[in-house]
Amino acid sequence: MNDDLLRAYREALPDYEALRDAAVAHTTRLLTAAGLNIHHITGRVKRAGSLEDKLRRKAGRYDSLDDVTDLVAVRVITYFESDVGVVSRLIEKHHEVDWNHSIDKSKMHDPDRFGYMGVHYVVRVPEGGLQGEGLPVGGQLAGARFEVQIRSILQHAWAEIEHDLGYKNRDAVPREVRRRFYRLAGLLEMADEEFMALHRMTRDYAATLPERVAAAPDDVFIDAQSMTHLLTLPPVRDLDTAVAKELGVRLLSHWSDPERPQRLASLLHYVGVRSVGLLHKELKRNEGDIKRFAAALMPRLRQAWTPAGGARPGTSVVHYALLRACSNASLEPSEVVTLLDLSGAGNEAEMVRAVREVYQEVTGLTAAARTPPAGIL
Repeated sequence: MNDDLLRAYREALPDYEALRDAAVAHTTRLLTAAGLNIHHITGRVKRAGSLEDKLRRKAGRYDSLDDVTDLVAVRVITYFESDVGVVSRLIEKHHEVDWNHSIDKSKMHDPDRFGYMGVHYVVRVPEGGLQGEGLPVGGQLAGARFEVQIRSILQHAWAEIEHDLGYKNRDAVPREVRRRFYRLAGLLEMADEEFMALHRMTRDYAATLPERVAAAPDDVFIDAQSMTHLLTLPPVRDLDTAVAKELGVRLLSHWSDPERPQRLASLLHYVGVRSVGLLHKELKRNEGDIKRFAAALMPRLRQAWTPAGGARPGTSVVHYALLRACSNASLEPSEVVTLLDLSGAGNEAEMVRAVREVYQEVTGLTAAARTPPAGIL
């Protein structure tokens, strides 16, 4: 019997591989449509050697390949343990779940349990589901089932290391090392909880930024999130628009560069501006110099911005930082250029020389001849 099943499996392997690809695509679309941020989704088809071992260990249990529920599996790895439950509810909602072969290890809460949590479902897609999304129909794939495994990153790490060590159940673990497994499981659960807490704090921080910036800007720290918010508001947005107008180019208000807010925050930290309130005051106080400096400098450094097709958000912050770097002997314009990551846009030494020359033309002062106002550095 086992030989017949193995032979049938090898012959049907291309069909199972097609089911795997369709199941991964279906699951990806489902989670994407729900707006979930998932670490990764993968699929696998059981190796013939693994099936042979399973049939030998569980002799007489399987009469046909349909009885083996894990020939095809989709694995969903979430960033946070809380998302395991969200994904689980989606899987249950959009599939017919074979509860007799599914298991939610998160409900196995014995104080001395061995192992770590995760959710395994055996599912079938209802008629009109996967068939319309690329799943071949007919033969062994008509009404085929597949497994869905859902874990957080830390749960996945536990499972992979546990598997690599060869410990598949409590009795396989030597008594001397079992206690360490329990301790490690507890640490990983605590880490998962802390990551979820950090995620909530980050989300709450972003949600309250508009109110805090409006009410107490001096108390709001300049970082990537606050900088992202500030790029859409005056005085940054208005000064960016004025700089673009001086140059006769458009402001690329929808420019996509996820790293730019962090670079701008780093620039401001370098020149001593760490609060939103101070940034607002400095931009307003130096508005005229910033516009004149940008209008004179940007034509000299076209290779650094022309490929973008206009002025990028935060251009006023960049030119303010360059002005500050030129006006204080303890700062270097070259550091600002480096923080902007303009690699490939031209020779850095030539850029710095152009910055210093334009600074002297606009202000009538040699770079580092002025000292910044009190409270800036």
